[in-house]
Amino acid sequence: MRQFLLFIIIIIVGLTFIGRLFYLQVYNLEGHNLFDDNAIRKVYDYPKRGFVYDRNGKLLVSNQPSYDVMVIPREVKPLDTLEFCSLLKIDKEQFNKIYKKAYHYSPRLPSVFVPQLSKEDYAALQEKMRKYEGFYIQKRSLRDYQTTIGANVLGYIAEATPYQIENDPYYNMGDLIGKQGVELSYEEELRGVKGIKFIQKDRFNRDIGPYKDGVYDTLPKQGRDITISIDSELQKYGERLMQMKHGGIVAIEPNSGEILALVSAPTYDPNLLVGRKRSRNFTKLYNDTINRPLIDRGLLRMHEPGSPFKVFVALVALQENAITPQTTVFCNGGYNYGGRKPMGCHCGGGKRDLVLGIAKSCNSYFANAFRKSIDMYPDAGNSMDIWSNHMKSFGFGDFLGYDLAIGKKGNMPNGAYYDKWYPDFNWGATTIISNSIGQGEVLVTPIQLANATAAIANKGYYYTPHIIKHIEGKPIDKKYTTKNQTTIDPKHFDPVIQGLFDVYNNGTAWFLKVPGIDVCGKTGTAENFTIIDGKRTQLTDHSIFIAFAPKDDPKIALAVFVENGYYGARWAGRIASLMIEKYLKGEVTLKQMEQMVLDKSLEEEYAKPYSGKPFTINN
Repeated sequence: MRQFLLFIIIIIVGLTFIGRLFYLQVYNLEGHNLFDDNAIRKVYDYPKRGFVYDRNGKLLVSNQPSYDVMVIPREVKPLDTLEFCSLLKIDKEQFNKIYKKAYHYSPRLPSVFVPQLSKEDYAALQEKMRKYEGFYIQKRSLRDYQTTIGANVLGYIAEATPYQIENDPYYNMGDLIGKQGVELSYEEELRGVKGIKFIQKDRFNRDIGPYKDGVYDTLPKQGRDITISIDSELQKYGERLMQMKHGGIVAIEPNSGEILALVSAPTYDPNLLVGRKRSRNFTKLYNDTINRPLIDRGLLRMHEPGSPFKVFVALVALQENAITPQTTVFCNGGYNYGGRKPMGCHCGGGKRDLVLGIAKSCNSYFANAFRKSIDMYPDAGNSMDIWSNHMKSFGFGDFLGYDLAIGKKGNMPNGAYYDKWYPDFNWGATTIISNSIGQGEVLVTPIQLANATAAIANKGYYYTPHIIKHIEGKPIDKKYTTKNQTTIDPKHFDPVIQGLFDVYNNGTAWFLKVPGIDVCGKTGTAENFTIIDGKRTQLTDHSIFIAFAPKDDPKIALAVFVENGYYGARWAGRIASLMIEKYLKGEVTLKQMEQMVLDKSLEEEYAKPYSGKPFTINN
């Protein structure tokens, strides 16, 4: 046996080497081997991005052909630079700058030299490309917006950044990626999968055909089509109402959490960010520091909620048994506390219960309700924690978890917050009484306010707001179909809803009624201050309104925020009523109200000092 041992070892080692070589040359499909082989040229075949439709099946975003001039720096041979630049409509300085950038990225990998040629430029260049070794034309698709609305919702696509390329192996230099809106949130679904062809080159660096007869080549896989929850007609109408104004509208379907409209004003035409002019147009939009059209005010604008917050103060007070629907307060034009200057009130004065307090927006009533809630427990910090947790159950003070990539938490203070603020002071309910009317340290975003309104419409629960309705061949995330329960018992919502209904019947929005529709709403005003010459100066206040309709079986809940809109019913309330009628009826009969909103510009009010009476909030 020993005489055969050496022979057996040699045979085993030989077979091992043969097997390994056979595997590497025939079966090994590891992409990095092919990508590292300088004798193989890689040509990507870009898929078409998925289409985007609105909730009613209307096409919003499709594709259009585009042509990129690609470069592989190490393969570039001497060329007539001036002629080439003339064909590409660039100058020699730009040529050198782009070439250096491409060489720095990789001398042997292709990158975009000039993106997004027009059909005319492509036709003129294609005939002469053979003269420019190291350059070739690659076809891909750009977005083709079938609408001029919803720029903040749809987003746009642009070249992937070096950071994105480094952190995601799917992307190469010059690849396009979703930026903002659904293009960003659903990039993985919309982008599809790139195809690739491996081309064998000879020793003279000439293409000689597909590598291994194309066995490793792959076809592109088109991106998935998606349907978003936006009603494009409602979105269009909302943007029209917000022309010449700054602010936002967020409308939600209460029984699903689907976002019906997400209006941010001022806005822009999404077609501006397509093609070779995209960069120049983006710079103009970005540098517009007055209008800031790239800021989504529905998701990012944090502000004091004003009087709409009184509704939630009432719900917490009811839950904590601090008040009942029958609890009354006599308002004599203000709320007195601790010997301080009274909190003013313009409700008209008199005896107020919960329903009438909401309808008339009585500051005295809700200051009393808030103070009783905090005084329920001996320790103000503990009381404030309980109060804050109730508020957070409506989605305040935290990211809601919606499927758009931007947002802000707002602020919902708790006991620790005020302990830090007043380290040497025994603070209590009267110290922070302004929270009772939405003018304290509470900050909310319009989408949080709209979502909390939907929770009232549902009598205690909400679905996480979301923009997606359907994804081709893929289910949506289960969190968007799961109820989020608030900490308030359902029984407490009926008197509050009645109060909101009476806002339209005999309250602060009595002149905003919508024919044939029972609307529940709440007017609000948010203080607007700035520092001028070192002094705190009050500017024209912001107009806020929340509403849902119909009262029974609500189909829409919304929040409207108009900067420098004076008071809630003046602008935000009118816009809310018009949006509700438009959505539920499909048409608007409130023509006089509509015309007033469309005709008025608020641009002159954006930095105007407040010239009215001493400020109090009741609307």
